[in-house]
Amino acid sequence: QVQLVESGGGLVQAGGSLRLSCAASGRTFSRYVMGWFRQAPGKEREFVAAISWSGGSTYFANAVKGRFTISRDNAKNTVYLQMNSLKPEDTAVYYCAATVDVWGSKWPMEYDYWGQGTQVTVSS
Repeated sequence: QVQLVESGGGLVQAGGSLRLSCAASGRTFSRYVMGWFRQAPGKEREFVAAISWSGGSTYFANAVKGRFTISRDNAKNTVYLQMNSLKPEDTAVYYCAATVDVWGSKWPMEYDYWGQGTQVTVSS
C-alpha cells in the first residue's frame, strides 16, 4: 500500500509556472510507476504524464508535451510535475497516482493508488 499527498497547487496567471509535488508513504516507492492526472469541472479525469520506476522514461499527453516535465526522487519518495507556459485550459484538480505493473498507461482504471488532489487555476 502507498499513500499519496499532493501539494503545490494554486492560482497563477497564463504563461506562468507551478511545480506540483506528490509525497508517497512507505519504503517501496521505487516499485511504482507514477502518473499525474487532472480533472476539470464537468469533464472526465485525463492523463497528464507518467514516469517509470527508475525515472528513466517519461510519457506525456499531447496537450502538455513541451510545457510540462515529470521527475521523481526515489530517495525522497516524491514525484514532481513542473508546469510551464500554463494556459487557462490547464485549470483542473491535479492528482498523482501510482501503479505497480503498468507502464505507459493513460487510463485511470489502471492506477491503484490516488492522492486527494490539488487545485491549479490559471487565469487569463
